[in-house]
Amino acid sequence: MAQPRLSVRKIREVLRLHSENLSLSARAIARACRISPTTVREYLDRAKAIGLSWPLPAGCSEEELHRRLFPEPHTPPSADRPPLDFPYIHQELTKPGVTRLLLWQEYRQCQPDGYSYSQFCELYRVWLAGEKIFMRIPRQAGEEMEVDYAGTTVKIVDPQTGEITKGYVFVAALPASEFFYVEVQPDCTLPHWIGGNVRALQFFGGVPRILIPDNLKTGVKRSNFYEPDLNPTFQYFAEWFQIAVLPARVRKPQDKPHAESAVQQVTRWVLAPLRNRTFFSVEEANRAAQAKAEEVLDKKMKHLGKSRRELFEEIERPALRPLPERPFVYVEIKLAKAHLDYHVEYDHHYYSVPHTLRGKPIEVRAGEHVIQLFFRQGLVVTHVRSRVRGGYTTLPEHMPPKHRFVRDVLRNHRGGTAWVLAQAQQVGPRTAEYVQLLMDDREYPEQGIRGGLGVIALARKHPRETMERACALLAKTDRPSCQALRTLLERWKRTPPPAEGCPAPLPEHANLRGQSSFFSKGE
Repeated sequence: MAQPRLSVRKIREVLRLHSENLSLSARAIARACRISPTTVREYLDRAKAIGLSWPLPAGCSEEELHRRLFPEPHTPPSADRPPLDFPYIHQELTKPGVTRLLLWQEYRQCQPDGYSYSQFCELYRVWLAGEKIFMRIPRQAGEEMEVDYAGTTVKIVDPQTGEITKGYVFVAALPASEFFYVEVQPDCTLPHWIGGNVRALQFFGGVPRILIPDNLKTGVKRSNFYEPDLNPTFQYFAEWFQIAVLPARVRKPQDKPHAESAVQQVTRWVLAPLRNRTFFSVEEANRAAQAKAEEVLDKKMKHLGKSRRELFEEIERPALRPLPERPFVYVEIKLAKAHLDYHVEYDHHYYSVPHTLRGKPIEVRAGEHVIQLFFRQGLVVTHVRSRVRGGYTTLPEHMPPKHRFVRDVLRNHRGGTAWVLAQAQQVGPRTAEYVQLLMDDREYPEQGIRGGLGVIALARKHPRETMERACALLAKTDRPSCQALRTLLERWKRTPPPAEGCPAPLPEHANLRGQSSFFSKGE
C-alpha cells in the first residue's frame, strides 16, 4: 500500500531545515518533523531533481508545489499513433460483458502498432479523472421519497415441501434525513408494489410532495423522462395521496441516489447479518429485517453525530404533509370494452352496464369486495365482486325492455309456462297440446320452456293450418321436440303434404319395384 503524502506544511519545514542548517542530517530533520528519515531523503531528492530550494519562489502556491514534486503520470500520444476515442470506450464499458481488455484487443486489431494494454488503461484513467465531475444537490426536507428494490433477495423455505423461493426487499428513503423503510415481499407484482409504497408512507407518518420510483413495468407502462405513462392503479394511488410521481430515467441510478444508498445500507447492515438464518415465511423474514433496520436507524452517523431517526424527527417529520383521513383501499384499474350483451369482463367474470353503453370503453376499478365501473370519469354502477369463473352478474335495470321480459319468463317457470301455453293456444289447440307435451316430457318444466318458445317462433313463419297439422302428427311420437317440428315443416315446405284424410303418396326412388314385378304381361 502506497504511503500517504506529507502535508505541504511539513514539506516546507523539511526544505527550510535542510537549507538553513546544512549540518543537520536527514535523521535529525526526521526527528524534528516526526517523520521517517527515508521520507526526508525522498523529498529532498525530488526537490533537487527539479531544482527547487529554500526559500521557495515567489507566488509558489501549495497546489503548484504539489504539482512540481508529484507530477501526474502521463504518456503523451506519439505522433504516429492516432488519439484514442475515449467517449466511445466509456460508452462501450457500460454494456454487459464489455471489459477494457476486450476493447484493447479490438483496438490492436485496427492499430497493430498502437498502445500497450497498460498505456491504454492509464490514458483512459487520466481522461476519466478529468471527465468525472459530480454535483451534490441539496435536498429539501419533506420534498421527496425515493423507492427501489434491492438486488439481494431473501431465501424463503416452505416448511411443508422444502421448496425454496425468493423474498424481494422493498426500500423507501427520505433524502434529507436518510431515513428509510424496508420490507420483504413475496414478489414484485402490482399489489405488493402499491402496498409497499402505502406502508412506507404510513411508517413515515406523512406524505412528501414527490415520489421517485424506478422504471419498473409494474408502476410505469411507458418510460419517458418528460411525460411518463403510469400504470392506472399507480396513478390512482398518486391521486389518493396527492403526490407527484417522477420516475427516474432508464439506467440512471443518479436520479435516485438516496434510494441506492439506502439499498446499500440495507444490503450491508440488514440482509448480510441475516444471511445464515433460515426463514419459513415472508412474514418471519419481514419481522427480522425490520428489527435489524431499526438498529441501523438508531445508530449515530459519524459525519453528523446524529442517528437517522433523530434527524428524521428533527427536520423531516414536521415537513411532511399529513396522511389522508381515510385509509387507502387498493383497487386494480383496467380499461375494458362493453360487449354487445352490455357486460364487461374482469377476472373471467362478467358484470353488466346499462345497455346504452354497449361497445363503449369502460374503466374497471376492482377492489377486494366490490367492482366499480366508470364511463368518462363518472361512476356507472357498483357490483359485488364475484369469484365465479364464466359467471354473469346482471342488474335488471341494465337490460332493454324486451330482454328483461324474456328474462322474467325464463326465470319464473310458473309464469313462464303459463305464458308459453297461452301463446301456443293462440296458434291452435293442437299446437298448445304439443307444447304441453314438450314440457311434460322434460324432467323440469323450465327445460321445456325454451322448446315451447321455439314452437311459437316457428308459428310466425308458417301458416296456422300447417302448424296445427304438423303438431297433431308429431304428438303421436315418443319424443316430441322443437327440432322434429322444424324438420317436418321444412320438408313440407319443399314438398307440400297431401290433403288431410288422404294417404301420403310413396316417394319415388330406385329401390321400389313397380306393378310389373308382381304381374305377368298376359294377366
